[in-house]
Amino acid sequence: MRAYLLESRYRRILDRIGEACVRVGRDPGEVTLVAVSKTFPVARVAELHGIGHVDFGENKVQELVEKAVALPGRLVGGGVRWHMIGHLQRNKARDVVTHADVFHALDSVRLASELSRRCEEAGRTLDCLVQVNVSGEESKFGIAADRVHSFVDDVSSLSHIRIVGLMTLAAPADNPEDVRHQLRLLRNLARSYPASTKGNRLDWLSMGMSGDYEVAIEEGATHVRIGSAIFGSRTPD
Repeated sequence: MRAYLLESRYRRILDRIGEACVRVGRDPGEVTLVAVSKTFPVARVAELHGIGHVDFGENKVQELVEKAVALPGRLVGGGVRWHMIGHLQRNKARDVVTHADVFHALDSVRLASELSRRCEEAGRTLDCLVQVNVSGEESKFGIAADRVHSFVDDVSSLSHIRIVGLMTLAAPADNPEDVRHQLRLLRNLARSYPASTKGNRLDWLSMGMSGDYEVAIEEGATHVRIGSAIFGSRTPD
């Protein structure tokens, strides 16, 4: 029964992603669903991967490492694409470089430098998204909106990380319409970056979670990070 529920939830999310795209004239193929598997066992990830899903996200490095060892990522020839989506301390950079295909939460020059150094040692390049604090909440990590373009410029000389876009977490809201302006701000920051002057392209927008992903898609999200709406509550079901 649990496997049936997982597939049913998953298919419903895909349907709703498609419906959101249709509303604004987008191709559903433009949106990547990152299934956030934090706290769930690797067996649940394997179940969803068995249905055909590829992209999975983890908030904590320890869980990323444990699951990527069991289900190797594309980086090492596996069938899963692992996204590290949570805040990262520099002393964990090696683990992310070893196991993550994509990093969504770049928020300091020092972290960028450490990731680039570790990537150079490993002989790889890491795709990174810059985390932006669009809500202005002091409790949230991320670059302030008015510093985003200069931050991307500052890290553009690092040869072993590649800035591919921006990521954000909107403020909690009962009505997703209440955070539409925050999601739109991220889109505008990406579109207004003068890519031709630095060679960077902010094509990816990682925004939208279980409560607001449809509005995020309407505002241009290319990656939505959804956990509980797929896997269920984070208690045994």
